[in-house]
Amino acid sequence: MSEATPDLVIRLRDVSKVYKIETQEVHALVGVSLEVRRGQAVAITGRSGSGKSTLLHVVGLLDRVTTGQVAVNGTEVSDMPDQIASSFRNATIGFVFQANNLLPEFSTLENVMMPGLIAGGYKREVRLRAEELLQSVGLDHRMRHRPGELSGGEQQRVAIARALIMSPPIILADEPTGNLDKKTSETVQNMLLDLCSKHGVTMLLVTHDLSLAEKLPSLVVMEDGKIRELGGRW
Repeated sequence: MSEATPDLVIRLRDVSKVYKIETQEVHALVGVSLEVRRGQAVAITGRSGSGKSTLLHVVGLLDRVTTGQVAVNGTEVSDMPDQIASSFRNATIGFVFQANNLLPEFSTLENVMMPGLIAGGYKREVRLRAEELLQSVGLDHRMRHRPGELSGGEQQRVAIARALIMSPPIILADEPTGNLDKKTSETVQNMLLDLCSKHGVTMLLVTHDLSLAEKLPSLVVMEDGKIRELGGRW
Protein backbone atom coordinates (compact mmCIF):
# COMPACT_ATOMS: atom_id res chain seq x y z
CA MET A 1 0.00 0.00 0.00
CA SER A 2 1.25 3.47 -0.81
CA GLU A 3 1.71 6.25 1.71
CA ALA A 4 -1.13 8.75 2.24
CA THR A 5 -1.46 11.36 -0.46
CA PRO A 6 -3.83 14.36 -0.73
CA ASP A 7 -6.05 12.56 -3.25
CA LEU A 8 -6.30 9.34 -1.22
CA VAL A 9 -9.77 9.58 0.30
CA ILE A 10 -10.32 6.05 1.63
CA ARG A 11 -7.59 3.71 2.88
CA LEU A 12 -8.04 0.37 4.59
CA ARG A 13 -5.00 -1.56 5.80
CA ASP A 14 -5.33 -5.22 6.80
CA VAL A 15 -8.83 -4.68 8.20
CA SER A 16 -10.70 -7.50 9.91
CA LYS A 17 -14.14 -7.46 11.49
CA VAL A 18 -15.34 -10.26 13.75
CA TYR A 19 -18.87 -10.45 15.14
CA LYS A 20 -19.49 -12.63 18.19
CA ILE A 21 -22.87 -14.34 18.14
CA GLU A 22 -23.35 -16.31 21.35
CA THR A 23 -20.43 -18.78 21.30
CA GLN A 24 -19.62 -18.37 17.61
CA GLU A 25 -17.41 -15.90 15.75
CA VAL A 26 -18.39 -14.59 12.33
CA HIS A 27 -15.46 -13.24 10.32
CA ALA A 28 -17.19 -10.61 8.17
CA LEU A 29 -13.94 -9.02 6.92
CA VAL A 30 -10.60 -10.81 6.72
CA GLY A 31 -7.42 -8.80 6.08
CA VAL A 32 -8.99 -6.31 3.69
CA SER A 33 -6.76 -3.60 2.20
CA LEU A 34 -8.14 -1.00 -0.19
CA GLU A 35 -7.32 2.46 -1.51
CA VAL A 36 -9.81 4.79 -3.19
CA ARG A 37 -8.78 8.13 -4.63
CA ARG A 38 -10.64 11.41 -4.86
CA GLY A 39 -13.43 11.38 -7.44
CA GLN A 40 -13.22 7.61 -7.97
CA ALA A 41 -16.45 5.62 -8.29
CA VAL A 42 -16.19 2.00 -7.17
CA ALA A 43 -18.77 -0.77 -7.45
CA ILE A 44 -18.60 -3.45 -4.75
CA THR A 45 -20.20 -6.77 -5.68
CA GLY A 46 -20.33 -10.30 -4.35
CA ARG A 47 -22.76 -12.84 -2.98
CA SER A 48 -24.88 -12.21 0.09
CA GLY A 49 -22.72 -12.55 3.19
CA SER A 50 -19.49 -11.82 1.33
CA GLY A 51 -18.74 -8.72 3.43
CA LYS A 52 -19.91 -5.97 1.06
CA SER A 53 -22.13 -4.08 3.50
CA THR A 54 -19.72 -4.60 6.39
CA LEU A 55 -16.99 -2.96 4.31
CA LEU A 56 -19.29 -0.01 3.66
CA HIS A 57 -20.24 0.28 7.33
CA VAL A 58 -16.59 0.27 8.41
CA VAL A 59 -15.73 3.06 5.98
CA GLY A 60 -18.84 4.98 7.10
CA LEU A 61 -17.97 4.71 10.80
CA LEU A 62 -21.21 2.83 11.40
CA ASP A 63 -19.18 -0.12 12.63
CA ARG A 64 -15.72 -0.45 14.18
CA VAL A 65 -12.97 -2.76 12.96
CA THR A 66 -11.66 -5.58 15.10
CA THR A 67 -8.11 -5.15 13.79
CA GLY A 68 -6.45 -2.99 11.14
CA GLN A 69 -6.53 0.67 10.20
CA VAL A 70 -9.11 2.83 8.43
CA ALA A 71 -8.40 6.35 7.18
CA VAL A 72 -11.15 8.52 5.68
CA ASN A 73 -10.42 11.84 3.96
CA GLY A 74 -6.94 11.88 5.48
CA THR A 75 -8.07 11.15 9.05
CA GLU A 76 -7.42 7.94 10.95
CA VAL A 77 -10.85 6.87 12.23
CA SER A 78 -10.34 3.36 13.60
CA ASP A 79 -10.25 4.49 17.24
CA MET A 80 -12.14 7.76 16.94
CA PRO A 81 -14.45 8.42 19.94
CA ASP A 82 -18.14 7.98 19.16
CA GLN A 83 -19.15 11.63 19.59
CA ILE A 84 -16.34 12.86 17.34
CA ALA A 85 -17.07 10.07 14.86
CA SER A 86 -20.71 11.17 14.62
CA SER A 87 -19.78 14.76 13.74
CA PHE A 88 -17.04 13.62 11.36
CA ARG A 89 -19.43 11.24 9.60
CA ASN A 90 -22.11 13.92 9.19
CA ALA A 91 -19.63 16.36 7.64
CA THR A 92 -17.67 13.90 5.50
CA ILE A 93 -19.94 11.10 4.30
CA GLY A 94 -23.33 11.01 2.60
CA PHE A 95 -25.35 7.79 2.75
CA VAL A 96 -27.87 6.37 0.31
CA PHE A 97 -29.36 3.07 1.46
CA GLN A 98 -31.94 0.70 -0.03
CA ALA A 99 -34.27 1.75 2.79
CA ASN A 100 -34.15 5.52 2.35
CA ASN A 101 -34.76 6.22 6.08
CA LEU A 102 -36.66 9.44 5.42
CA LEU A 103 -38.46 10.82 8.46
CA PRO A 104 -42.21 10.48 7.75
CA GLU A 105 -43.31 13.40 9.94
CA PHE A 106 -41.17 15.92 8.04
CA SER A 107 -41.54 17.38 4.55
CA THR A 108 -39.24 16.55 1.66
CA LEU A 109 -37.43 19.86 2.15
CA GLU A 110 -37.03 19.32 5.89
CA ASN A 111 -35.64 15.82 5.36
CA VAL A 112 -32.97 17.14 3.01
CA MET A 113 -32.12 19.98 5.38
CA MET A 114 -31.73 17.71 8.43
CA PRO A 115 -27.96 16.93 8.24
CA GLY A 116 -27.17 20.62 7.76
CA LEU A 117 -29.29 21.65 10.72
CA ILE A 118 -27.76 18.92 12.90
CA ALA A 119 -24.34 20.30 11.99
CA GLY A 120 -25.42 23.75 13.22
CA GLY A 121 -25.66 25.43 9.83
CA TYR A 122 -27.60 28.65 9.34
CA LYS A 123 -31.18 27.69 8.56
CA ARG A 124 -31.52 30.06 5.60
CA GLU A 125 -28.30 28.81 3.97
CA VAL A 126 -29.19 25.17 4.57
CA ARG A 127 -32.66 25.76 3.15
CA LEU A 128 -31.31 27.37 -0.02
CA ARG A 129 -28.86 24.49 -0.50
CA ALA A 130 -31.65 21.94 0.01
CA GLU A 131 -33.89 23.72 -2.49
CA GLU A 132 -31.09 23.71 -5.07
CA LEU A 133 -30.49 19.99 -4.59
CA LEU A 134 -34.18 19.13 -4.82
CA GLN A 135 -34.34 21.10 -8.03
CA SER A 136 -31.34 19.18 -9.34
CA VAL A 137 -33.15 15.87 -8.75
CA GLY A 138 -36.35 17.16 -10.32
CA LEU A 139 -38.38 17.49 -7.13
CA ASP A 140 -38.70 21.24 -6.67
CA HIS A 141 -42.48 20.81 -7.05
CA ARG A 142 -42.59 18.25 -4.20
CA MET A 143 -40.77 20.17 -1.45
CA ARG A 144 -43.82 20.44 0.81
CA HIS A 145 -44.86 16.82 0.44
CA ARG A 146 -44.13 14.22 3.09
CA PRO A 147 -42.36 10.95 2.18
CA GLY A 148 -45.62 8.97 2.31
CA GLU A 149 -46.96 11.13 -0.53
CA LEU A 150 -44.02 10.32 -2.81
CA SER A 151 -43.34 7.33 -5.06
CA GLY A 152 -40.45 4.99 -4.26
CA GLY A 153 -38.29 6.59 -6.93
CA GLU A 154 -39.07 10.08 -5.67
CA GLN A 155 -38.20 9.06 -2.11
CA GLN A 156 -34.84 7.74 -3.24
CA ARG A 157 -34.13 10.97 -5.13
CA VAL A 158 -34.83 12.84 -1.88
CA ALA A 159 -32.33 10.53 -0.16
CA ILE A 160 -29.72 11.40 -2.79
CA ALA A 161 -30.31 15.12 -2.25
CA ARG A 162 -30.02 14.62 1.51
CA ALA A 163 -26.74 12.73 1.05
CA LEU A 164 -25.28 15.71 -0.81
CA ILE A 165 -26.51 18.50 1.48
CA MET A 166 -23.21 18.76 3.39
CA SER A 167 -21.16 18.69 0.16
CA PRO A 168 -19.41 15.54 1.42
CA PRO A 169 -16.28 14.26 -0.31
CA ILE A 170 -17.64 10.69 -0.03
CA ILE A 171 -20.95 8.98 -0.84
CA LEU A 172 -21.62 5.45 0.37
CA ALA A 173 -24.52 3.72 -1.36
CA ASP A 174 -25.86 0.28 -0.38
CA GLU A 175 -28.23 -1.23 -2.95
CA PRO A 176 -29.67 2.27 -3.54
CA THR A 177 -32.19 1.13 -6.14
CA GLY A 178 -32.88 -2.39 -4.88
CA ASN A 179 -36.54 -1.64 -4.05
CA LEU A 180 -37.39 0.04 -7.35
CA ASP A 181 -38.77 -1.25 -10.64
CA LYS A 182 -36.35 -1.49 -13.57
CA LYS A 183 -37.29 1.79 -15.30
CA THR A 184 -37.32 3.84 -12.10
CA SER A 185 -34.11 2.14 -10.98
CA GLU A 186 -32.28 3.19 -14.13
CA THR A 187 -33.48 6.78 -13.75
CA VAL A 188 -32.31 6.99 -10.13
CA GLN A 189 -29.02 5.21 -10.90
CA ASN A 190 -28.14 7.64 -13.66
CA MET A 191 -29.10 10.60 -11.49
CA LEU A 192 -26.89 9.39 -8.62
CA LEU A 193 -23.89 8.77 -10.89
CA ASP A 194 -24.30 12.09 -12.71
CA LEU A 195 -24.59 14.11 -9.50
CA CYS A 196 -21.55 12.43 -7.93
CA SER A 197 -19.55 13.10 -11.07
CA LYS A 198 -20.73 16.71 -11.23
CA HIS A 199 -19.78 17.36 -7.60
CA GLY A 200 -16.47 15.46 -7.78
CA VAL A 201 -17.60 13.03 -5.08
CA THR A 202 -15.85 9.74 -4.31
CA MET A 203 -18.38 6.91 -4.24
CA LEU A 204 -18.48 3.33 -2.98
CA LEU A 205 -21.59 1.57 -4.24
CA VAL A 206 -22.66 -1.90 -3.10
CA THR A 207 -24.88 -3.71 -5.58
CA HIS A 208 -26.00 -7.12 -6.78
CA ASP A 209 -27.07 -5.48 -10.06
CA LEU A 210 -24.34 -6.09 -12.64
CA SER A 211 -25.92 -3.62 -15.06
CA LEU A 212 -25.41 -0.93 -12.41
CA ALA A 213 -21.90 -2.12 -11.51
CA GLU A 214 -20.93 -1.90 -15.18
CA LYS A 215 -21.69 1.83 -15.15
CA LEU A 216 -18.89 2.47 -12.66
CA PRO A 217 -15.24 2.63 -13.75
CA SER A 218 -13.83 0.51 -10.91
CA LEU A 219 -14.85 -2.82 -9.39
CA VAL A 220 -14.26 -4.69 -6.12
CA VAL A 221 -15.50 -8.28 -5.86
CA MET A 222 -15.92 -9.61 -2.31
CA GLU A 223 -15.90 -13.28 -1.31
CA ASP A 224 -15.86 -14.74 2.21
CA GLY A 225 -14.89 -11.40 3.75
CA LYS A 226 -11.95 -10.89 1.41
CA ILE A 227 -11.38 -8.87 -1.75
CA ARG A 228 -11.21 -11.52 -4.45
CA GLU A 229 -10.80 -9.15 -7.37
CA LEU A 230 -9.91 -5.54 -8.07
CA GLY A 231 -10.69 -4.16 -11.50
CA GLY A 232 -10.32 -0.97 -13.49
CA ARG A 233 -12.48 0.04 -16.39
CA TRP A 234 -14.67 -2.70 -17.77
